Amino acid sequence: MRGYGGYGRLDDRWVRRWTARRRNTELALVLFAVAIATGGHAAAGLAMEERIPAGLPAYAAGLGAAALVAHLAVRRFARYADPLFLPVTVLLVGLGLVLIDRLDHDYARHHPPSDYQSLPLAPAQATWALIGVGVLIATLVVVHHHRILQRYVYSGMAVAMALLMAPALFGADEFGAKRWITVGSLSVQPGEFVKVMIVVFFAGYLTATGDALALVGRRVLGLALPRGRNAGPVLLVWAVSLVVLFYERDLGTSLIFFGVFVVMLYIATRRTGWVVLGALMAVAGTVVVATTQPHVKGRVQAWLDPMAIFLPPEQRPPGLISDQLAQSLFSFGAGGLTGTGLGEGHSYQIGFAGRSDYILATVGEELGLAGTTLVVLLYVLLIQRGFAAALAATDPFGKLLAAGLSTVVALQVFIVGGGVTGLIPLTGKALPFLAQGGSSMVANCLLVALLIRISDSAGRAATQPEGNATILTPVVRDPVRPEIL
Repeated sequence: MRGYGGYGRLDDRWVRRWTARRRNTELALVLFAVAIATGGHAAAGLAMEERIPAGLPAYAAGLGAAALVAHLAVRRFARYADPLFLPVTVLLVGLGLVLIDRLDHDYARHHPPSDYQSLPLAPAQATWALIGVGVLIATLVVVHHHRILQRYVYSGMAVAMALLMAPALFGADEFGAKRWITVGSLSVQPGEFVKVMIVVFFAGYLTATGDALALVGRRVLGLALPRGRNAGPVLLVWAVSLVVLFYERDLGTSLIFFGVFVVMLYIATRRTGWVVLGALMAVAGTVVVATTQPHVKGRVQAWLDPMAIFLPPEQRPPGLISDQLAQSLFSFGAGGLTGTGLGEGHSYQIGFAGRSDYILATVGEELGLAGTTLVVLLYVLLIQRGFAAALAATDPFGKLLAAGLSTVVALQVFIVGGGVTGLIPLTGKALPFLAQGGSSMVANCLLVALLIRISDSAGRAATQPEGNATILTPVVRDPVRPEIL
């Protein structure tokens, strides 16, 4: 497409070629992701049993079929979308299934059959991955445009608050925290879905009130602080976060819940005063709860002195509850630069958390620093494409929604990664797509579906001709990646 004076002709034929090129790129990357995950499964099997796993064809066929169906859904219902969201998601899901299956063998080998840790979790995780693909497709089919969600901002927030508080009232106390609701044999973690619903509410609320929140009340030490009456929403969110942290002892959900609101406030108002105020309130609330709740205090103590668990019992500081962080640090240290190889690590010694929040330690040991960096870069790419979709969106609600969803992923990856490496206290959240957990898998597939929808809307707005006429429009080579033809 050529133009003049910064403008060019944009016709239907160019749009069709452009969208077809993006979808073909997505298909090639999806197949590449499936091939990488299949190769990883074969390598792990060869290392553990010196033979190709018997379930390799079923694994490759299942992952490939699910990825292909998801691609066809994007091609049909979101053909203008960014071509990187789906391949990155497929690769993370595929690698997660490989790691969980690989750990299943070690847990079964080192624990008696009666121990719950010996139960295989990879088949259930594969089922949840298929359900997640179904949710992704259903979201693309039902949500024709992201602005439809603005109709349900306040009703969705009411449901989100009910789900957020439900574990405190009806949830089971598992592993020191109340974040699950158990219905028969099924355990659901509402906080994983609430994080998406809260972002939708924040985006709608800040779209309507962003101008008022941007007004400056007074300056303190050179910082422009908001007006007192406009700080009410922040105080409310802070109070709810403290309730979740205090009664459910769920530090991770509280940090994500409050952190994403402060980030979205800054994006909507561009006032650093909100960030400073939010950071001070978050630190104050965390300090109060950490000194009053034994479970949270124990996590902080284990973070400050992870090796103290190996001292004689009489010499251990009070509040120490686990050797997980120490074992995780040993795993990262054993991995070195290139790792021990898939299937040849010993991260099962971390215990039950090895297949959930500590699965990153398995990556560190068996794939080394190089593999861990690549996995982190996959998350960075997913987050960056989300913010690119936010920049390309043509409406404030879409911009805030995409930025908020991307911030959720960024915060969760930082919180989990920081916890298992000893950078910050452990929170117990699941690493998106990689760790075992049905609620996390389905909720994150929903999150990616919304990002795909926003990206599609942005691309459609940038390339849509008016009627059947060829129009003059600013030269747009790629509405999401302007530097690419």
